[in-house]
Amino acid sequence: MWPSRRAAPTVGQHHWFDGGESPQKGWVVPIPLRATDGAPLENIAMGLGWDAAKRRLFGSQPDAIDLNAAALLFSGDQLVEAVYHERLESSDGAVRLHADNLTGDGPGDDETITLDLNRLPSRISGVALLVTCYTGQTFNKIRNGFCRLLDRRSGTQITWQTMLRGPHTGMIMGILLRTNDGWYYTEIAEGITADHPREAMPQLARYLS
Repeated sequence: MWPSRRAAPTVGQHHWFDGGESPQKGWVVPIPLRATDGAPLENIAMGLGWDAAKRRLFGSQPDAIDLNAAALLFSGDQLVEAVYHERLESSDGAVRLHADNLTGDGPGDDETITLDLNRLPSRISGVALLVTCYTGQTFNKIRNGFCRLLDRRSGTQITWQTMLRGPHTGMIMGILLRTNDGWYYTEIAEGITADHPREAMPQLARYLS
């Protein structure tokens, strides 16, 4: 499941967390992934962005900050497969990570994961969306970090989260769950200690039911 690590190098907008010192725990409202006309949103994307480490006027250059977006696919609470910087595509091609930005350089989304929910096999009941810091910096050191969920067909933004600041090295962005009424998305915005998706596994189970 986990290969060896690489060498270090219209849906309404919902925005309930603004990146303060701690998340607003307890306020998590599932968002139905449906357009205003009731049609299911089947082709969505997770966008992740942050600013490169700020250059100093004097002295050595700062260490690069390498954040990674990840999508972990579950059947119940059992991990089926993961899409992240060491595996860029799910086995059926329904979930893809488009490139791996190592520094945060560049405008807009630095990393994007696309999800074709209609192509996921029926045994996939949930997808966890994560951000981890491969280079190990805490999120207190990340400038202008954000993650968002959008409908790819219309370009409509479903959610936006300013990056949770704190002493953690990872964050659970949210959980996609399949129900009898279609897919729902729940924002979590919880800081975790994880610089690799495998280290987030023990902290995910309670959100998958």
